[in-house]
Amino acid sequence: MTHAGRQRLKLLAFFAIFALPVAVAWGMVEWRIGIPESRTAHGELQPSLPVLSQWPLTAVEKDGESDWLLAFDCPEACDANADRWWRLHRALGRDAARVSRLRIGGGGEPLPGAALAQWTTEVDWRTPHRLWILDPEGRPVLGYAPEVDTADVLDDLRRLLRMNPEPPMARYDHASSVVGGDGDDE
Repeated sequence: MTHAGRQRLKLLAFFAIFALPVAVAWGMVEWRIGIPESRTAHGELQPSLPVLSQWPLTAVEKDGESDWLLAFDCPEACDANADRWWRLHRALGRDAARVSRLRIGGGGEPLPGAALAQWTTEVDWRTPHRLWILDPEGRPVLGYAPEVDTADVLDDLRRLLRMNPEPPMARYDHASSVVGGDGDDE
């Protein structure tokens, strides 16, 4: 093979390196090969529900302004479910500080770290023992039936937290407000 032939072969190989991924991607899209047909979330998307501020609840408290919220409906004593969601919250590890828990209804005191609210009126979209994940702005993202596997909720919540990272200075802003107080130290 001559020098010019080797150079042409190198040029064709160079073009193939860049053209082959484009051709494969086009084929995947055109013939639907290798593209997953199912969704990745285990819960049900909840775009039709109103934001949390429009829910007919008594006062709702979150630990942090930018926290995600695990809200679970507890029409009667539900110690087992409350404990289940408390354990899920602890399983988040270092991301647990980015999530608050809200128990809606039920009797007795909430578990440590959970807020308590009550329904003020009945709504048609409410399902007893349901769990919702709400974003920091109070929009319902995912809803879960009572029989959902805790590992599935943990998987979805970890994915949401990973896909929506905490703002870089959020930890420092929270730490300075806790340490510095309200400025009335003098």
